[in-house]
Amino acid sequence: MTAQRMPIAFFGHGSPMNALEDNRYTRAWRAMGQTFPRPRAILSISAHWVTRGSAVTAQTSPPTIHDFGGFPDRLFAARYPAPGDPELVLRLRELLGPHIQLDNQWGLDHGTWSVLMHVYPKADIPVVQLSLDATLSAGQMFELGQTLKPLRDEGILVLGSGNIVHNLGRMNWQPNAPAYLWAERFDALVVNRLESGDWKDLLDYASLGEDALWAVPTPEHYLPLIYCLGCAAKGDQVVLPTRGITGGAVSMLSVIFGAGALATA
Repeated sequence: MTAQRMPIAFFGHGSPMNALEDNRYTRAWRAMGQTFPRPRAILSISAHWVTRGSAVTAQTSPPTIHDFGGFPDRLFAARYPAPGDPELVLRLRELLGPHIQLDNQWGLDHGTWSVLMHVYPKADIPVVQLSLDATLSAGQMFELGQTLKPLRDEGILVLGSGNIVHNLGRMNWQPNAPAYLWAERFDALVVNRLESGDWKDLLDYASLGEDALWAVPTPEHYLPLIYCLGCAAKGDQVVLPTRGITGGAVSMLSVIFGAGALATA
């Protein structure tokens, strides 16, 4: 057990190229890694691993997965050689039940490593990925997140990686493209709910109006936030280290829950 409760982090990871770039988002991620208490291990919930039933990466040395195409060779050469954590895998089976799948085929996808390359660039903290369970409703994902709460007092950083707004079909690839109004409005609505503590509406995001249909045309990038909300505790301070819309249609909003647990820089 650690004396200090770990925060929870949700990252808007955006383009895989953020893994290699120096920009205002990646600089903020580096600053987060310098102010977090050092975790014993990291449990990452990425938009890029969806399964039927919950699964966890069980390797002692999870591979770096390049789950994208059309990017420069130097991005495919990138590696994040963090170790796995068999002890954390066993703890997850205790919390979530023995039916959880132990997966030796997946690894760390870019939703995880494109962020962690900046937050913890030495790759010296064990990382385990938990899949998004496609058989669960958003409410059940929230409940699963609640089941993970004890990890915060055991030195585990719970990390969600996705994007609040993620509509690649409407992406504007021109430099400095302005945000679509629906993207700005939905992002601002989610921020309002997060800061007010009124999280119930965020579970049923499709009920939040027509903007939600454009902002979340498919749910996988939004759902890691639901797991994080479940793991958060009532009264957790909410801090937003990054905000912005890239390509007009992808939110780079990052959220820390329990920011009071941050170490003093």
